[in-house]
Amino acid sequence: MTNLLPLIVYVLLFFLVSVSSQHDQLLYAGFKDMESNNLTLNGIAEIEQNGILKLTNETSRLMGHAFYPTPFQFKKSSDGKVFSFSSLFALAIVPEYPKLGGHGLAFTIATSKDLNALPSQYLGLLNSTSIGNFSNHLFAVEFDTVQDFEFGDINDNHVGIDINNLKSNASATAGYYTEDSTKQDLNLKSGKPILAWVDYDSAVNIISVTLSASSSKPKKPILSYSVDLSPILEESMYVGFSASTGLLASSHYILGWSFKINGPAPPLDLSSLPQLPGPKKKHTSMIIGVSVFVVVLVLSAILIGIYMYRKIKNADVVEAWEFEVGPHRYSYQELKKATKGFKDKELLGQGGFGKVYKGTLPSSKTQIAVKRVSHESKQGLREFVSEIASIGRLRHRNLAQLLGWCRCGGDLLLVYDFMANGSLDKYLFDEPEIILSWGQRFKIIKDVASALLYLHEGYEQVVIHRDVKASNVLLDSELNGRLGDFGLARLYEHGANPSTTRVVGTLGYLAPEFSRTGKATPSTDVFAFGALLLEVACGLRPVEPKALPEEMVLVDFVWNRYKEGRILDLVDPKLNGDFDEREVLMVLKLGLICSNGAPNARPTMRQVVRFLDGEDGLPNELRKPREIGHQEGFDEFLHSLESSLSDNMSTNSYNRNRETDASFPSFANSPLFSLHGRGETR
Repeated sequence: MTNLLPLIVYVLLFFLVSVSSQHDQLLYAGFKDMESNNLTLNGIAEIEQNGILKLTNETSRLMGHAFYPTPFQFKKSSDGKVFSFSSLFALAIVPEYPKLGGHGLAFTIATSKDLNALPSQYLGLLNSTSIGNFSNHLFAVEFDTVQDFEFGDINDNHVGIDINNLKSNASATAGYYTEDSTKQDLNLKSGKPILAWVDYDSAVNIISVTLSASSSKPKKPILSYSVDLSPILEESMYVGFSASTGLLASSHYILGWSFKINGPAPPLDLSSLPQLPGPKKKHTSMIIGVSVFVVVLVLSAILIGIYMYRKIKNADVVEAWEFEVGPHRYSYQELKKATKGFKDKELLGQGGFGKVYKGTLPSSKTQIAVKRVSHESKQGLREFVSEIASIGRLRHRNLAQLLGWCRCGGDLLLVYDFMANGSLDKYLFDEPEIILSWGQRFKIIKDVASALLYLHEGYEQVVIHRDVKASNVLLDSELNGRLGDFGLARLYEHGANPSTTRVVGTLGYLAPEFSRTGKATPSTDVFAFGALLLEVACGLRPVEPKALPEEMVLVDFVWNRYKEGRILDLVDPKLNGDFDEREVLMVLKLGLICSNGAPNARPTMRQVVRFLDGEDGLPNELRKPREIGHQEGFDEFLHSLESSLSDNMSTNSYNRNRETDASFPSFANSPLFSLHGRGETR
């Protein structure tokens, strides 16, 4: 018995110092040997051998959770007032690529340990349908290393307080205050341990978040927010952590953790916590082994030169610039296997820019769409790089998500999320098998408008799509509209002037000034969106060469019916009269306004969204701008319209010359709109 006494004392000290847990507090000074009994892990979360809790690794688009297995009592049912609480933890974030985080972690208080959530920008906390729901009863403090414009993030290195939402109620750049109240910045992606305190004082209803690079707690928090958590937190709640990765990944670590109800969290000493693993050391035996392997490989390559010559056609060619572009780079063999060798039975569609195949990634069983740009395509490498560089950094629920890309020899491939319902055009033209209701069409219109507003104003640069049309609007399994195909997209800084480029796009969607100047602007996207509005409402293409002369150009057809007071006669007959007359009339009139021949007379996408949301009303009557005189310049024409446009909110349309060219208005035969400058179309 005497011999057992030291062992008993050691065990008691171990649980009191390393993992102390009571009904109202817990303390983890490392997590070694505690996985099975003291934490509930899911996703890719794991406890490493050195006692560090690792929520995520360098795998893309996954998440990890770690929760204390039993809930804490946060309030009494008698008064419903939430208790004060305090949590202290040591975190570290090691990105896959320096300075590029993906995505972040969050201290979490939730009603369940099994969160119905998504990775990437959702941080493993919520999903696209649960954001902002009061029924979530979710409180989180996020440590975010990616700036998501969808949720209004201030930067890619911030701390935010989230209540039932991923749009933070309050946020601040990561940092701490010194003794003299000087703010010092902290880099969450530095890979170094950071101590974080989350304190809630129920007496004054204040949440405070404090950070430090040392074991001492600064006197002033980096972030404070006044809110009563009593309606948010239920009587019993689970406490833990959530993290996720996106296109880029980070390893998210928790080195130690303490928590306390109605009191300060027990302290943690960084020097006594487990240390992060350092970079792997190079050993002499490894160098020798690699050297021998290289020699054998070279000799083998010489002996089987013919075989290697045949295989080189399918080898991935990686140039220096490719490391600076876009998201994940897939191997050619992986995509070939996913699409079953690019067989015709997996073909989803074919156009001027190549073929699109359906595929399933063998590793994750994720369904994808692979666009394989043909050798004969005029798009070429420059437009391919443009698509990667632009769409690879864009994040919006109404944009087709680019998952990755591949370049092998002459083959250029882009990998997207698979859109189960294909493109919008197959539901509008040529006797579709499924007829979209007006409600579904109106929702898709608003989805595309939201995507264009994000491209024009919501991103760090202005993104001009340049090819807005029905075939580039994709529909997911729930018939949500997503704007895709950024092969012609161009970016420039806000406030700058777009440069002159080749005239490219699709006939019927090209703004008249684009063919003259070669400058794509947000206004040229608005013009194309106007054509999209008309074809969705009417079920007709913008230009139909086989139609009667008066029906050949859709915008002219709609304008003439509008003048006659019969505009509703053009509503798609496939709807069988089942539509909201007010909404349809607004869409048709807005289509005419966006299709105005004068770019300054068109609304911005922000104004378009306000019209579609009913925040602003359209004028009752539309006025058509006069034609350009042979001796009158284009700028003088715009100036002469100012007085009428200021009264009429740019609600004019324009004539089209059906005899000269079906894709331009009647003043297109002016020298200002020479058809010889139209350039490339498809």
